[in-house]
Amino acid sequence: MTEQIDIDVIPEISEVQASDWDACAAPGAGRPEDPFVTHRFLHALEASGSVGRGTGWLPRHLVARRNGEVIAVAPTYVKTHSQGEYVFDHAWAHAYERAGGRYYPKLQIAVPFTPVTGRRLLTRPGFEATGQAALTEGAVRLADQNGLSSLHITFCTGAEAEAGEEMGLMHRTGQQFHWDNRGYATFAEFLADLSSRKRKNIRKERAQAQGFGGEIVQLTGDDIRPEHWDAFWEFYQDTGARKWGTPYLTRAFFDHVHDRLRDDVLLVLAIAQDGRPIAGALNFIGSQRLFGRYWGCTRYHPSLHFELCYYQAIDYAIAQGVARVEAGAQGEHKLARGYLPNTTHSLHWVSDPGFAHAISEFLVAERAAVDEEAEILTSYGPFKTTQGDADHD
Repeated sequence: MTEQIDIDVIPEISEVQASDWDACAAPGAGRPEDPFVTHRFLHALEASGSVGRGTGWLPRHLVARRNGEVIAVAPTYVKTHSQGEYVFDHAWAHAYERAGGRYYPKLQIAVPFTPVTGRRLLTRPGFEATGQAALTEGAVRLADQNGLSSLHITFCTGAEAEAGEEMGLMHRTGQQFHWDNRGYATFAEFLADLSSRKRKNIRKERAQAQGFGGEIVQLTGDDIRPEHWDAFWEFYQDTGARKWGTPYLTRAFFDHVHDRLRDDVLLVLAIAQDGRPIAGALNFIGSQRLFGRYWGCTRYHPSLHFELCYYQAIDYAIAQGVARVEAGAQGEHKLARGYLPNTTHSLHWVSDPGFAHAISEFLVAERAAVDEEAEILTSYGPFKTTQGDADHD
């Protein structure tokens, strides 16, 4: 006899015990693999007003229970726009509406404003197949019964993408640039892996950045003070205004991060001689990955962006034995700095059969293009292809 699994839809993550959610999102002891799907991170988004009514991200989280026990959860939102997702479907929305359909609202299983690959269908250990299937079926049913145009599961794992395809969802791929730690003991060892020209360029950039007239510090945990968040808020507002028009996160979000997430944070600051921070980069720390998220400055200095966002992250990863640095979405300029192309995955369900067929055909061609581009970009990577490269420093 098949055991019944019940799916609940909850409007606030606080309606689930943190221990139940994290038993699915971050099982085991120690630092979570993915801090962004933890109860404390998602709660910070809601409690700070960064998501919720008026933001276009309305929480409708899925919780799967078997005999009353939570066995699987998914961070789920009703979306009234496509901002803050980084898997771009604006063209789909325009085509859908030109054909007379209503694309918004739609359903999204994702971490808001966070283009980071990780599990999206979160299960307790031992319930992987059962829990993922229940959440997927529940999400499609929720979208269908409420007249939503579509369901999107973004930045899921490759294994989730494969399982979702088997259940009839459409698979989309994309590309990001990640730095992999090949067991380096020092930054100099990493540089030794690069071609002569790339080594010289990185050394030049680091020297140029260090000449801004102050010091660069890495802060985490209790070393981060409230005034550091005041400074970073200025940086974030400047970057947000230039990139998105209005920053996604509220000032209160960073207070919640300080209270409950500062051990998950690496904050890199450039501090001028007068003691004032002039630039900063915010990273989140996972058990095996460092995630670069936001950067900003109040005073421009050449190469300071590269230093704070990319080279300081590599320094930290080498010192702490972190396996990978993921520096956010897009950015082919990362290639020359040791960050190579990696494939990202998402899953999609569209209610209209004709439109779903058109998207499915498009995705086949897009996947081939993504694979070809990744192959070409990797061939232009900065790493040595011959031993002789090491002799031309």
